[in-house]
Amino acid sequence: MKFLTAAVFTSLLFIGCSKDDAPEAVNEEEVITTLTVTLIPDDGGAAIILQTRDLDGDGPNAPVITNGDLATGVTYSGSIVLLNETEDPAENITEEVEEESDVHQFFYTTTGGLDVTTSYDNFDSNGDYLGTEFTLVAGAVSTGTLTFTLRHTPTKPNTGLEDAGGESDIIATFDVSVQ
Repeated sequence: MKFLTAAVFTSLLFIGCSKDDAPEAVNEEEVITTLTVTLIPDDGGAAIILQTRDLDGDGPNAPVITNGDLATGVTYSGSIVLLNETEDPAENITEEVEEESDVHQFFYTTTGGLDVTTSYDNFDSNGDYLGTEFTLVAGAVSTGTLTFTLRHTPTKPNTGLEDAGGESDIIATFDVSVQ
């Protein structure tokens, strides 16, 4: 009788713990405290740095934002670096975004009549846009905002932020002038 009870219990244990009941692996959202955009003019001038830094996340302190001015008619090579500065040393989240390029994409949007155009310079393994590297061309004298949005699991390919779907990992807006 003891043997029969042990056999029934063991059978129930194996049936109750099938592989189908195993929880799916969770891809935790990245913690991004700092986004730095570096714009290097093709004419050899000084680099323009746009940065947002928010070390307390949703805490009471507002992010520290560094805005910038662009020169009319100049083409800039742009790059984006993402950091998690809650770690010591700071963790470079850009590396993770580029490793997981198929499920990430940066979008660049302007408002207020800012006369700039952007184009992607790097792509995921399927040839779709990634956007941690880009080209920006400053047009006529103008002012407005330039926003960088990193989407996680966007629909790819897409025609822009409006139909990309996914979730925003970070949205950073800068006041920019073309002079």
